[in-house]
Amino acid sequence: MFKMLIPKQRVDTVYDIDLEEMYKQGYRGIITDLDNTLVGAKAPLATPELLEWFKKVKEIGFQLIIVSNNQLERVSKFATPLDIQYVHEARKPSNAPFRKAMQMMNLTADKTIVVGDQMLTDVYGGNRLGLFTVLVMPIAINDEGWITRLFNRRVEKIALTRLRRMGLWKEEDKK
Repeated sequence: MFKMLIPKQRVDTVYDIDLEEMYKQGYRGIITDLDNTLVGAKAPLATPELLEWFKKVKEIGFQLIIVSNNQLERVSKFATPLDIQYVHEARKPSNAPFRKAMQMMNLTADKTIVVGDQMLTDVYGGNRLGLFTVLVMPIAINDEGWITRLFNRRVEKIALTRLRRMGLWKEEDKK
């Protein structure tokens, strides 16, 4: 179980993902979380830096879909003005939203990257389907919802302690 929480790659932010290298490796689609992955959980709009990242993602040739456990109003207000497709109220780590996103992009698991800030939802969900998982550091941890803060982050802390003891999680592994 604990090994399913280990991402294939760890970075500080989405801007640290080597998109060109990922494309060279054959990946063509990115499923990304919204809150605390792209922007803070309470930030309504994309930052100028994020807009540039979206532009780069498209220029390289990736498709991009936001998959969020948040409600329609939150996700659509962010994604619609940017002409980004999305899946809201996803219930990650369930397989269904990841499969739906891959279907929307007409891609298979071996061509798809999942980017998110949570081991229990984004990484675990992506790993279960064989997607390439990238864990980013949360942007604004103090803005998270109570379930994330009181449950998910506590379980992550326990899992990290166990993974470190098992020698499966080293801080220097972060790229």
